[in-house]
Amino acid sequence: MLSIERDLKRGGERFPIPSQGEVEGRLLMFEVVAVTCLQELIAKTDSHLVYRLRRKLIRNLKERCAPLKLCAEDEKAAKEFALQLLSAALEEAEDEKRAG
Repeated sequence: MLSIERDLKRGGERFPIPSQGEVEGRLLMFEVVAVTCLQELIAKTDSHLVYRLRRKLIRNLKERCAPLKLCAEDEKAAKEFALQLLSAALEEAEDEKRAG
């Protein structure tokens, strides 16, 4: 089960082995929060923001992936997923803007 309280505990209580459902749930929550924030940000700002977001996203991914020493394929997959997520948020924001 998702638990912020457990994550804040000290010691061994903090590190139980998560279930697959818990991992999927956390990933889903991160995605929902990210998409929601992007939709709000994009819907209320200028058109140059998208270009700046893409550029900054790619730069941040490179910086964050470097210490993990990911292989080129994994780094490329992370970049593609992030850009797909950004594109999906853009489409949703545009749809919401049109709907009114």
